Amino acid sequence: MKLLRVGTAGRERPALLDPDGTLRDLSGLVADIDGTLLADEDALGRIRSAAAAGDLPALDAAGLRTGPPLARIGKIVCIGLNYHDHARETGAEPPAEPVVFFKAPDTVVGPDDTVLIPRGSVKTDWEVELAVVIGRTARYLESAEEGFAHVAGYAVAHDVSEREFQIERGGTWDKGKNCETFNPLGPWLVTSDEVPDPQDLSLRLWVNGELKQDGTTAEQIFPVGEVVRYVSHFMTLYPGDVVNTGTPAGVAMGHPEPKPYLRAGDVVELEVTGLGRQRQVLARA
Repeated sequence: MKLLRVGTAGRERPALLDPDGTLRDLSGLVADIDGTLLADEDALGRIRSAAAAGDLPALDAAGLRTGPPLARIGKIVCIGLNYHDHARETGAEPPAEPVVFFKAPDTVVGPDDTVLIPRGSVKTDWEVELAVVIGRTARYLESAEEGFAHVAGYAVAHDVSEREFQIERGGTWDKGKNCETFNPLGPWLVTSDEVPDPQDLSLRLWVNGELKQDGTTAEQIFPVGEVVRYVSHFMTLYPGDVVNTGTPAGVAMGHPEPKPYLRAGDVVELEVTGLGRQRQVLARA
């Protein structure tokens, strides 16, 4: 299923995109798309049954904003330097264990919402990523297979980053990762049954129509199941938590000087196979 949330910011309603591209209203069946829903197999089954029976009313998508596909996110766990080609372009050694950092849930915006360049920023960068949405409580998992079994679905994430704040200002990476609007998510949460192999997905990103990133999840150093297993040994993952799994080569930081960091007015578009497409216009904060 392709689950999404539509409407003005803070007042989104749950919806489903059916196979013929018609937007369907879920508000008569469920209150929202969140961790509570993803952990409830009966509720998900009711959605599937209603969709198959044609019982869900259609929504007019014209002029309707698409919000983040997940409400009340508990935490966003991010994996850095998780692609062989990205490690090469930045001159970094591939990590022996996953590099873990966090983004606050309040960085999440809709897939086509405006992204704000922080005040004083000169090194705002792009990163297309595969986001993993947790559907079952995960703690001390023993195998990558168990990791997969705890995934509810997948989404497109844009891990916007400010490299000066992240790398040159001391402390942890978090200063360059948690600026307002720095995690567009969606358009859809695609349930895991529709993504049989998350290590066979293409990721692409364009800036002002120019292709900048063209990678594949096959390049991940630590695959999805292993990432979920690993993280579960350091923290408990709950339904509705999100894991951003890293970005392939092609970020601005990896370009020769002068590096083409983002500026107000730039347009960024990104997509992941089968998970939809985002488009953001950059503006000053």
